[in-house]
Amino acid sequence: MAYILGIDTGGTYTDGVILDFKGRTVVKKAKAFTTPQDLTIGIKECIDNLGELNPNEVKMVCLSTTLATNAIVEGRGGKVGLILIGNKPPGVFPAQKVGLVSGGHDGLGSPVCELDQTALEQVIRGMKGEVDTLAISGIFSIRNPEHENLAKELVHQEWDVPIVCAHELSSNIGLYERTVTACLNAKLLPIIADLLIAVKQVLKNKLIDVPIMIVKGDGSLISEEKARFKPIETILSGPAASIVGAMFLSGLETFLTLDMGGTTSDIGIIQNKCWRMHEEGAIVAGWRTHIDTAGISTVGLGGDSYITVQGKGQLTIGPTRVIPLSVVGERYPYLAGELNQMQRTKALCSDRIFNGQTMDSWIILKTPRAREALNGDEQLIIEALEDGPHNTQIIKNRIGKYVSPFALKSLEQAGIIGRISFTPTDALHCLGQFKQWNVETALAGARVLANTYGCDQEKFVSLCLEKMTQSLALAILQGISLKQGYSFDINDPNFKFFLEPFLKPTNQNLDIQVPIRLNYPVVAIGAPVTAYLPAVGDLLQTKVIIPEHSEVANAIGAAMGKVSEKVIVLIRPGYTVHAPWGLEKYTLYEEACDQVLTQGKELALENAKQTGIIEPELIINRDKVTTETDFGPVFIEEYFEIIASGYCQERVI
Repeated sequence: MAYILGIDTGGTYTDGVILDFKGRTVVKKAKAFTTPQDLTIGIKECIDNLGELNPNEVKMVCLSTTLATNAIVEGRGGKVGLILIGNKPPGVFPAQKVGLVSGGHDGLGSPVCELDQTALEQVIRGMKGEVDTLAISGIFSIRNPEHENLAKELVHQEWDVPIVCAHELSSNIGLYERTVTACLNAKLLPIIADLLIAVKQVLKNKLIDVPIMIVKGDGSLISEEKARFKPIETILSGPAASIVGAMFLSGLETFLTLDMGGTTSDIGIIQNKCWRMHEEGAIVAGWRTHIDTAGISTVGLGGDSYITVQGKGQLTIGPTRVIPLSVVGERYPYLAGELNQMQRTKALCSDRIFNGQTMDSWIILKTPRAREALNGDEQLIIEALEDGPHNTQIIKNRIGKYVSPFALKSLEQAGIIGRISFTPTDALHCLGQFKQWNVETALAGARVLANTYGCDQEKFVSLCLEKMTQSLALAILQGISLKQGYSFDINDPNFKFFLEPFLKPTNQNLDIQVPIRLNYPVVAIGAPVTAYLPAVGDLLQTKVIIPEHSEVANAIGAAMGKVSEKVIVLIRPGYTVHAPWGLEKYTLYEEACDQVLTQGKELALENAKQTGIIEPELIINRDKVTTETDFGPVFIEEYFEIIASGYCQERVI
């Protein structure tokens, strides 16, 4: 037999599947908790949970990961030195050192001046020992990469350091965004390298020695070697894998998919087996990149979303993720007793400083490397938690003073402690719909919050379920609006007049009714969807499909992804060809097009062959731009996108 091992590392769970590609069946599936401090721990546990594997039957490993996205959001990664050629665009860059040298090209690809090699040597000397990686970005390098390539060659003569050139990552206009993309890619080089080394070690221990493929943000796969060189392309790979998984499991061509995990819910729209792309490039942590990713709308709603009550009748769910009470209560059942002792609860302090509740419990996630580096309040909190998790009130009693919200926030942001509180997962435990963890701890948390909200426990839990259902329905509407090119905030009070009748269609006291009907079915995937999506379908008057194996759909999507190799070429006035193989000029338009298609196909097919694609499908997209004048149409430019796509040989053995 020939199997594919698919792995998805989400914010809460790491999922794994063994897929029979030929038979299109799931042979085994497993879950494990994601371990953000070291993703390989969760990956190893997930593979262990799959049971005994015959290493000779596993032909390929496909991985979708949140690591690149999370590293950018958290500001982690290597120290980057940025060398700019010709111009420094306005704005800040994700780099520790920035140097500028003369050189660069104009919009036609002609040199503005020679590359200043003397200045380059000075910049190199100033960065040596200060940075881990280099990014090189020259003005109009997408029209002619000569100076970027020369600078890279000169640096390597002086210094053995990983280098990324901007033209290698993007062929799009926009010097600033292209430079940011190069910097982020350089920053991620050591992050992805460490992950792949660790994953390969886990596989080696299982005697599995096969190619590793990683899901890109557009849903296709890239090889381990390319992921090492272009890790930026793996941002948002998890949501992209969910689309591929939903298509495979549902067998539908047009539908809306909602992937609900522990931390977020991702909404995507598929029409005729195609999905919308972010046309202007993905934005991660405020940085706009030149990376193509699937056009997915993400909201902070998941099974582990933080449920807060700040007063009578004030219930909020998300967007923060916390550890469910029921999960921790399974190992530390005394937490239920501590919560039962609480007579009442109130906000810990104002939301501007610290969004929290006195019922929140805290647990040490990792031991601080240097205890002496913590301030006094932080050290007291750690000491109070050394014997296990406790709520804020217990910590206060133990340290004999008010618990500093600043110290809690600092420790939480550093990943030293984690917050434990009431979540939708706990609400399902209270209702008996989910019984995997400790029910008593979940019930204790519900009683405390119900008391603050001003109702009994059963009513409060039902309200939580209703709130989740309504929020997911609104998130779907928001995702559809983004697809249509509109944007609105579902929390805007101006929408309440229309949204309240929609969310409460049975309320006869309202002046109007606002029925909404979705014109295509919803394919729901993710472990929690069975509890919420049927009611969401009722609100949206549409069919909800929860396919078999939906709880591991992302891992299936990783295993089912296709590999694609793309070649981008541009013909500009004067029939100047700007291509990966260099700058060429032709006398005739037809001659230029023929050469672009001939060489572009050859390059795409050669890249596909090196990646291991068999029987690749060639897709050619062309976009010609002309303008009308008194003398007839005038050629402006023509864009060529040549794609070789297919499955790797290992899949069809």
